[in-house]
Amino acid sequence: MKIARQIGLYVFAIALFYAGITHFMYDHGFARMLPSWVPLKLIIVYVTGITEWLLALLLVFPQTRRAAGFATAAFLFIVWPANFYAAIYGIPAPWSEETNQTALWIRLLFQPLLIWWVLAVSKDSKEV
Repeated sequence: MKIARQIGLYVFAIALFYAGITHFMYDHGFARMLPSWVPLKLIIVYVTGITEWLLALLLVFPQTRRAAGFATAAFLFIVWPANFYAAIYGIPAPWSEETNQTALWIRLLFQPLLIWWVLAVSKDSKEV
């Protein structure tokens, strides 16, 4: 079980780091996911991308893993409303010009899964 958790941890960290990269590659697409009343959209997109890089790195180190797991879960919860906004208003994925409306709503289901995943793989291996 320890090996599976470790693999899951590294897969999650790599995916999170890559997600941070996409915030710079598709910055305007991510900015569309924020309501019009939100100021400084691109800065928010860049800060969230950098945050994903930092969290991914902190997950890798055992000394910071547990705290990074909680911080990542909180981060994923905080950014979840952007996915709701995108689903409600039919805003496509940042790297696309069009997305199936069903896919936008299904994406919402993945956020709790990601939160569970990071909490599961970041807990102390001494815990039962």
